[in-house]
Amino acid sequence: MNDSEKPAKIRLIHKHPLAIRWFHWINFPLLAVMIWSGLLIYWANDVYRIGAGSWTWFTFFPDAFYKKLGVPFRLAEGMALHFTFMWFFALNGLAYAIYLLVSGQWRCLLPKRDSWKNAFLVLLHDLHLRKSAPPQGKYNAAQRIAYTAVVVMGAGSLATGLAIYKPTQAGWLTAIFGGYEMARFFHFWLTIGFCSFFVIHIVQVALAGWNAFRAMITGWEKAPENPPSEP
Repeated sequence: MNDSEKPAKIRLIHKHPLAIRWFHWINFPLLAVMIWSGLLIYWANDVYRIGAGSWTWFTFFPDAFYKKLGVPFRLAEGMALHFTFMWFFALNGLAYAIYLLVSGQWRCLLPKRDSWKNAFLVLLHDLHLRKSAPPQGKYNAAQRIAYTAVVVMGAGSLATGLAIYKPTQAGWLTAIFGGYEMARFFHFWLTIGFCSFFVIHIVQVALAGWNAFRAMITGWEKAPENPPSEP
């Protein structure tokens, strides 16, 4: 048996600090409540669609979708939930951002100069169109872009949400986004972005397997001590 055929020894490496894991798991239900309550609110004035001119390909959302989830006539409930849990969402996000800056963890998340190129290579690898994945550290290039984008989207959602919530008291903020209607427009599409990230993130975790999921629970990940050499 040559070196390339020997099974690699397994070692545990510390991947996620306790704070990162807490922020992650606290944010998970908070974001779910914010999206759900936002849907209850959006039902009362569902103006957005995908189309061109008078032609509509898709409306957010069909009546059957609302009825299936029991959404209609729950505007007051949605507003109560949304305006309550937004403070917890904001505090958790602010604490997370401060932790990234103070701990230096932002260096693991911020995209590098070649991140967009390597993210494309990661995509090709995930689609099985490329045999080997590009080199990565704690996070690959695609993850760096996605996780940084989520932080920016969170800040954008908070800002646009406040612009909608207090258009008079925070008139200056509403004006920055081009008025109430535009602030609502940006807020809606940021939410769609969160939903898209949510789905893709869960799929990627499922594809990555138990090792990646366990790392976000315990902080430790299994890795080969001496990876087998390429033949």
